[in-house]
Amino acid sequence: MDLAHALASLPPNPRIVATGNHATPWHTLALVDEALDEYRLWVLNGQRGLPDREGVTLETSFVGPGQRRSPRLSYVPSRLSMVPTLFNRQLPPDAVLLHTTRPRNGQVSLGVEVNVLPAAIEATKRAGGIVIAQVNDSMPWTNGDALVYADLVDVYVEADAPLPSAPAGAIDEHSARIGALVAQHVADGSTLQAGIGAVPDATMHGLTGRSGLRIWTEMFSDSVLALERVGALDRNIPISASFLFGSEELLDWVGDNERVEMVRTETTNSPARIARNPKMVSVNTALQVDLFGQANASRINARIHSGFGGQTDFIVGAMHSAGGQAFIALRSWHPKADCSTIVPLVDEPVTSFQMSFVVTEQGIAEIYGQDQCEQARQLIENAAHPSVREELREEAHALGLL
Repeated sequence: MDLAHALASLPPNPRIVATGNHATPWHTLALVDEALDEYRLWVLNGQRGLPDREGVTLETSFVGPGQRRSPRLSYVPSRLSMVPTLFNRQLPPDAVLLHTTRPRNGQVSLGVEVNVLPAAIEATKRAGGIVIAQVNDSMPWTNGDALVYADLVDVYVEADAPLPSAPAGAIDEHSARIGALVAQHVADGSTLQAGIGAVPDATMHGLTGRSGLRIWTEMFSDSVLALERVGALDRNIPISASFLFGSEELLDWVGDNERVEMVRTETTNSPARIARNPKMVSVNTALQVDLFGQANASRINARIHSGFGGQTDFIVGAMHSAGGQAFIALRSWHPKADCSTIVPLVDEPVTSFQMSFVVTEQGIAEIYGQDQCEQARQLIENAAHPSVREELREEAHALGLL
């Protein structure tokens, strides 16, 4: 079956789930967009360049820069671990558009982006839909749930192109301070959720002297490679993640690397599965944290900015882990908005709450296990910017917290 005939077999206004994050199959997506007048495009963390025109509905449960502020955005709130359930129930896909390796021994590999794609393939096949794969020699071969039987793919489109990559960024002073504070609380033998960005990178750099560390995470970047090279990771335990993004060196390293196990989202992000990891350490960020310990990481001025992602999944999982800890790490002052990130009461929907600690460059506020007055005091004295502490004390009195 060629692409044109496959697309012609789809129902009106079909739902197409496409590989997201930094592995979008741009060439084939452009062909789909040219062939279909109307369709729903489901992409997680869609990057700039997605088709955004009349007739295209941009569906997602995690908004990326290519979807944010679009009048055609259809945001479906969901913890990332539950997106596969959406595909099986409320939002069944009619087609899946993958970005894969070339077939090898009857299989293709999803490479750097597994995420919700296995669930989307299964839901599509059950409903009699189609699976399209853009094959690319630049996609590294990864194992685990990344492997898909080649005969499940209905259409192959060849399009070789370099994958997007990101060199390891410089760590600014505030991020380095936050990362060092978090790292102080991480013991040997801990299991890490390692995201991307200056604070997670700084945290990882602070752990190079540890031993027996494990990685169970939604995604990882070059900071995990750095830990592997200094021998800080437990060599008997695979590095488990659902997707990855980083430098060309990282992409080369993960190719055909048995140490790396790519895992589908409903497994990596299952709070129950996360909780089984010893000393699980979850490090996430937020836009605001209030004096009740509630974090907003999703919305700005009532408009969706990102989504729940895996934050809720990993905070809950880490808090149920034996010896687990959940950190919300952020700057005390938002440089663009020019305002405090520690606020009396968040004025946006809450993304998460009941973390172990809130960490800023000012210090560490201990949250879990403290009464509400002590939580507020810790946030004001240890995490808030000094310029707003007196104002926060007044607000805390008004809220009955001090």
